[in-house]
Amino acid sequence: MSLNLYGNEDTIAAISTAKGEGGIGIIRLSGPKAIEILERIFISASSEASEEGSEKKLLKPRYFYYGHVADPEDGRQIDEAMAVFFKAPHSYTAEDSAEIQVHGSIVSLRNTLELCLREGARLAEKGEFTKRAFLNGRLDLSQAEAVAELVSAKAQKSFDMALSQLNGSVSEKIDALLQKLLDIEVELSVNIDYPDEDIEELSYARLIAELSDIKAEISRLLKASDSARILREGLSVSIIGRPNVGKSSLLNELLGEDRAIVTEIAGTTRDTIEEYAELRGIPLRLIDTAGIRKTKDVVENIGVERSLKAAENAELVILMRDAAMAEAAVNEEDASSFESLETEGKKTILVYNKMDKVKDKGSFVENTASDTLYGKPVFMSLKDGSGLEELKDRIEAAVCGGELRMEERGLSSLRHIELLREALSHISHAVSAAGEREGFDLIEIDVRECFDTLGKITGRTAEAELIDEIFSRFCLGK
Repeated sequence: MSLNLYGNEDTIAAISTAKGEGGIGIIRLSGPKAIEILERIFISASSEASEEGSEKKLLKPRYFYYGHVADPEDGRQIDEAMAVFFKAPHSYTAEDSAEIQVHGSIVSLRNTLELCLREGARLAEKGEFTKRAFLNGRLDLSQAEAVAELVSAKAQKSFDMALSQLNGSVSEKIDALLQKLLDIEVELSVNIDYPDEDIEELSYARLIAELSDIKAEISRLLKASDSARILREGLSVSIIGRPNVGKSSLLNELLGEDRAIVTEIAGTTRDTIEEYAELRGIPLRLIDTAGIRKTKDVVENIGVERSLKAAENAELVILMRDAAMAEAAVNEEDASSFESLETEGKKTILVYNKMDKVKDKGSFVENTASDTLYGKPVFMSLKDGSGLEELKDRIEAAVCGGELRMEERGLSSLRHIELLREALSHISHAVSAAGEREGFDLIEIDVRECFDTLGKITGRTAEAELIDEIFSRFCLGK
């Protein structure tokens, strides 16, 4: 019997595997008729082998069965299949649920799904399986969102972070803060409503200390969230420099494939090229740009403008120079083109490429070491691979400073970060009010606002409209 905690009297079904050809495809069912529908359309091999006229063998929960999907009306076989079902509450949705694995043909999947719908299920909405898991109390809202992040993870560390969130890392932090806020609100309420009773009086000094502790924890979470967001979304890296310094070659090297055209002709790249790559488990959004120089070519000039815009919007800039050129040190055109990077506080790694063409490498390194505008340069040669690992070290450090550990990561989604900022504003106001010895009733309003804001992260205080909006972004079948 399904839990149906929120009145889910209907049974939902959907294809859960991605579109396209594959070895297997999966149809999921959840709801009060899930097992009934499965037993009507799936015939196990053990039942097929039994003598004609004998009673059909009942399937056991959490056992995988081999057999066939067949139309119950005329017995027509749809496909070979494997099937399993789970009794509530021991399932992903905490309802009765089932999965049918057929060959990964869209024809087989569509036909099997149509049978499920004909036998009493309805097509699931986007994210409805995970939404039911949330509504039935199996997952909180942050854990449910982690499911979508696991599916879309672009790199190992993104996946690890989402898995940690699914296992409750975010929930534990937020629940601890909510409990502290609740304890303070109870104390405030008691002192407001029963001032003459024989109860411990709440002092402003203790109140300030408790509120300040919560404020500090929210601030720590926000500080760590910048790196966490990068690990989730990918670090935006713009590769810029004058024409023919090796920008496209570096892009290809980091991607591990020949994505950008590389020639000796200056100005080969006329537009920005954007690709995702994984560097030591970190997702990167790499942007190769047109060479920056003064030009009368209208098309190339548009490319130059886009290059500067890409550098402006990037979280990390790799500024490449040609070490083989006599003017490799800062020249007038470089200075005028890239001076904005420093004034905007942009993280920038200066790279001297083509070191294989430099005759006196020691003197060159010594002469350019004083160029500290962008920090210590990286000396490399894409031709022989020297310096590439050092550049990767610098990119990795730009994300986490080389010190970020899993347990120190903050909240990664923009929704969570915005809620943290709002909560920080409320708790800061409460600390200020306590410091000015304002009335407990006024302080309680800010404490309650902070509680309600943080509660939206895990769903404890989330409105129905917010919940619907979050799950509408999920893929179908999840």
